Amino acid sequence: MPRTIRTIAVAGLTLGVLGLAACSSTGSGETSDDGSTAVTLQSSWINDAEFMGYFVGLENGYYDEAGIDLEYLPGGPSVIPESTLLAGDADIALTSPDTTISAISQQGADLVIVGAQYQQNPLGVVSLVGSGIDSAADLVGKTVAVPDVNRLAFEAMLAVNDIDPADVTVVPYAYDPTPLVQGEVDATLDFVTNVPYSIGEQGAEAQSFTLYDAGYRIPNDTVVVSRSYLESNRDTVKAFLEASSRGWEENFRDPAAYPTRFADSWFEGTGRTIANEEFFNAAQQPLIESGDGFYRMSDESIQDTIDALALIDIEATPDMFDMSLFD
Repeated sequence: MPRTIRTIAVAGLTLGVLGLAACSSTGSGETSDDGSTAVTLQSSWINDAEFMGYFVGLENGYYDEAGIDLEYLPGGPSVIPESTLLAGDADIALTSPDTTISAISQQGADLVIVGAQYQQNPLGVVSLVGSGIDSAADLVGKTVAVPDVNRLAFEAMLAVNDIDPADVTVVPYAYDPTPLVQGEVDATLDFVTNVPYSIGEQGAEAQSFTLYDAGYRIPNDTVVVSRSYLESNRDTVKAFLEASSRGWEENFRDPAAYPTRFADSWFEGTGRTIANEEFFNAAQQPLIESGDGFYRMSDESIQDTIDALALIDIEATPDMFDMSLFD
């Protein structure tokens, strides 16, 4: 894969990570007067249904019951979770595995993946019904809008399917499906759990397939901590995963129940309708739930991730993942 592609995707991360590997985490296992442990979680994106399990856990007191005083930090397009983590401004971060593994393998960041929220990455190719784009092969000769941060993943999916990147025109994408609806592009790369509903709100009908289904088998919203934090706070990280799992389990009892409750709190000011969040929440359930339980990556999933990242020249090894908290 061309090095220019990798540079586009990780340039911002490099600036944020270099020189930070020695920083300590913000909470550092500090215990408050009530005996709870302060933990700061850096999210990977703005508040939406992608993070319902944490919102439910906070609202229902699951973290409090686990002895954790959780501070939740929303993400966004300018937030690099790994940098926040390594700067000592968070204890746990939700990340994309390609950027995390890049930070570990190429920059020596002292990070380790201890779980994955999405067992199957919801990132996929979204087009309009009737476009004829039903699989990766149908992208040849088409124009696809792709966010810069996801160029690596898109290139890897093309490689898995033996498609020359030169045969697909890639243009920037700003997380707005309007150019697709207006016919300015043939497809976009976005979360298939959400953007089809947004397209429907504009009077069009979407179809999609995930990169995971197209052969690029990596998870998403990987749960990442520094190795030093994990060594000193194993019980706390385990308790966080257990409380978060309770949040997801409760959330999925009825995916339509909680979004309405959060309209004036977690979802206030996002610009999206609650109906959109309900759609998102239901659509993500099969991608998050796993026969092994929430968050736990199987040996097969870890190997799939290693193999997928190798396609884009990112070297991952099994020791970059630690699932021992689930034993």
